[in-house]
Amino acid sequence: MSYVNRAATKILARVILTGFFFMRLSCASYAQSEPVEIADNSQSEFDLYSQNQVEEGGIQVTGIDQLSDVSPGDWPFEALVFLVERYDCLHGYTDSTFQGSRAVNRYEFAAALNACLEKINSTPDLFITDQDLETVEQLQRVFRAELVALSSKVNSLESQTQQLESQQFSTTTKLFGQVIIGVQGRTDNQADFFPVDGQQDLDDPGTSINLITNTQLSLATQFSPRSFLLIGLQAGTGSTAPRLTNDVRLGYEADTDGEMQISDLTYRHLLGDRLALVIGTEGVSPVNVFRGANRIESSGFGPLSAFAQRNPIINIGSGRGGLGFDWQVSRKIALQGVYSTTFPGETGFGGLFGGDAGGIVLGTQLNVAPTDSFDIALNYLYAYTPKESFAGNLGTGVGDDQVTVGSSLNTSAIGGTLSWRVSPTFVLGGWVGHTTSSIPDRSGNVETLNWMGFVNFPDLFEEGNLGGIYVGQPPRITSSDLPTGRNIPDLLAGGLGEPGSQPGTTMHVEAFYRHRISDQITLTPGVIVIFNPANTSGSDTIVIGAIRTTFSF
Repeated sequence: MSYVNRAATKILARVILTGFFFMRLSCASYAQSEPVEIADNSQSEFDLYSQNQVEEGGIQVTGIDQLSDVSPGDWPFEALVFLVERYDCLHGYTDSTFQGSRAVNRYEFAAALNACLEKINSTPDLFITDQDLETVEQLQRVFRAELVALSSKVNSLESQTQQLESQQFSTTTKLFGQVIIGVQGRTDNQADFFPVDGQQDLDDPGTSINLITNTQLSLATQFSPRSFLLIGLQAGTGSTAPRLTNDVRLGYEADTDGEMQISDLTYRHLLGDRLALVIGTEGVSPVNVFRGANRIESSGFGPLSAFAQRNPIINIGSGRGGLGFDWQVSRKIALQGVYSTTFPGETGFGGLFGGDAGGIVLGTQLNVAPTDSFDIALNYLYAYTPKESFAGNLGTGVGDDQVTVGSSLNTSAIGGTLSWRVSPTFVLGGWVGHTTSSIPDRSGNVETLNWMGFVNFPDLFEEGNLGGIYVGQPPRITSSDLPTGRNIPDLLAGGLGEPGSQPGTTMHVEAFYRHRISDQITLTPGVIVIFNPANTSGSDTIVIGAIRTTFSF
């Protein structure tokens, strides 16, 4: 499954979770902050629900003392007492509060009063005293305007609900997705791809302006309030290829020659209130299971480039089928884990344990939210990438992805991502990732390092818009002492493949602005500048311009 497939299915899966139940458990800062769009935008946030909350939508209040923020000095207190304790018709919020301090609560109180009036009217044998009737009449007078408005809204909602029910795709299956259309091009450039004499030796063959499309569809079938089956489909055309370096790859590339392919086939189930499980033959990978500390991570709504989507080490091994979990350890700590297998080329699923030609990916991530403003994610991954399908390639898709030639690899990777919401409209963050790879039964290692710093500007100029600036270093081979003949930097320089590191350091600078045209359409222009492409100092700087349009439904 391609890089963008994994990101897309992760995003689409999270959209349906808000409609069914929580699958992506939230740390404290997630639960208390405003939602960020995904395909409605990036990551919807919601509280942990118990079984009765999932099924009934709230906690029934049986005594006025449970409404913890209503004091006896409030004028409706006595009315609330008789409504709740005598007629059992008022419900509070899931945190056992009434929240009467908010101005909008007049309408919420009117809704509760209306529910009591309906119960009184629909229960002929209900004994009501004259004093109670007088209290009800007094409340009706005070909240007359709100009751009229509520009645109008209820009638409108009933009409809309009837229309949706008659037009819905299925009573148990929901269809949603997005279509991405990108127009992009890059400046003419020459590369010193083989840095033997410091002379540029290759012309970039793919600088023409072109069109990239990416269509993503998801079908989520609910089996119970705690389980559903997710099927993701994807088709794409166009790419930034042919190219001399993957530094120019964009996050929404998924060229399938227009053929629809399965990108997600997973079953997801919630155990208790804090543990979610996922198992499947497609779409089970660290990218899909781990929570993103950078909340705008998205091929259709986040940064434009592939490198700026997330820490590249999370893509190692290109896992596709397996199993994973997401455990909310406490209010501020969560733990995810995943075991997935890779596919041996075009021959099909490699089996649960990889097989001779299939690889494996084993990873874990710790999420910590020490305050409401910080999101921290710490990663560890191990991957076995076989020679038959990877041939010395890590599977990250960016930077120095090819770390040796014609060999299987054992790779360990560590990294971390930090996001700090300085204010609702200003977010600072960054990540760092390091890999160490070795050839089985051979001495020596090859190491890579990447890092990124970013600034996000939510609601820039207008609510729903987003600005972003990303500066970083794609994965770079910092040392390689594999056996002679296996060291990429020296081989490219015309040597025998002796120990060494890359001769230069690539720098990635990206700026974009996502403008929300409507709830379903966004337009994102941006520019990306690549200094020293492919970690060679003799190569020309590359400037990429792109305009991405995303339609969500």
